[in-house]
Amino acid sequence: MSQPTIPMPRAVGAVNWIGLATLIRKEVHRFLKVWVQTVAAPVVTTLLFYAVFALALGGVVRKVGDVPFLLFLAPGLIMMAIAQNAFANSSSSMLVAKVQGNIVDVLMPPISALELTSAYVIGGVVRGAMVGLVTALAIAVFVPLQLHSIGFILFHGVAAASLLALLGLIGGIWADKFDHMAVVTNFIVTPLSFLSGTFYSIDSVPPAFRFIAHLNPFFYFIDGFRYGFIGQTDGTLVTGIVVMLGTNLVLGFVAWRMIAKGYKLKA
Repeated sequence: MSQPTIPMPRAVGAVNWIGLATLIRKEVHRFLKVWVQTVAAPVVTTLLFYAVFALALGGVVRKVGDVPFLLFLAPGLIMMAIAQNAFANSSSSMLVAKVQGNIVDVLMPPISALELTSAYVIGGVVRGAMVGLVTALAIAVFVPLQLHSIGFILFHGVAAASLLALLGLIGGIWADKFDHMAVVTNFIVTPLSFLSGTFYSIDSVPPAFRFIAHLNPFFYFIDGFRYGFIGQTDGTLVTGIVVMLGTNLVLGFVAWRMIAKGYKLKA
């Protein structure tokens, strides 16, 4: 009588594509399930920012260079929405999983640290891109957006969303509770966002503040993204691309090492 054969576990391969795709779907479904909070609410907030500036001008046509101020402002607001929501997606996903104790469900399957990092980042990029697209369509109702370079728009949009998703992932791993995450948001993300030239031209500030702004990586993705719309830049485009790629590589390495080492993820 033959003995029953016991199936041997199959090798996943160099990349666990099924696990990676599953985790990405989980990340996307997580924010789509509450789309009113994760997509609609940020769009309304951005429109309120736009309305405040439009009302403050009182019908006066002001320009930044040769560009009307409201047209100059629109790309910055769209990018701010992309960045903040990419950060919120990865940070909340990781922190909630830790607080609720179900992070083990993600760590136990045969998924590598690089695959985990990639899935969280892609989830943040998808949410940021979706919010950015809806925000752009909403703002286009009030101001005629231009398209100077689609390539710069796409590159800086994806690079910025990746940067903030990585920063959110690192913050979510480091934080033990929501108060800790608020520290990252209030003392890192918000100041860097508001001091990046979102609402003003860097050329209009004193030289000392201009120098500080050029040390802010957020400035480069705002500047490059705005260039894609209006063809006007406050910095050097090549420098911005190098800074964006370098910052993403550094943050990506940090996030990968934290997950690979199980920092604050494993007992």
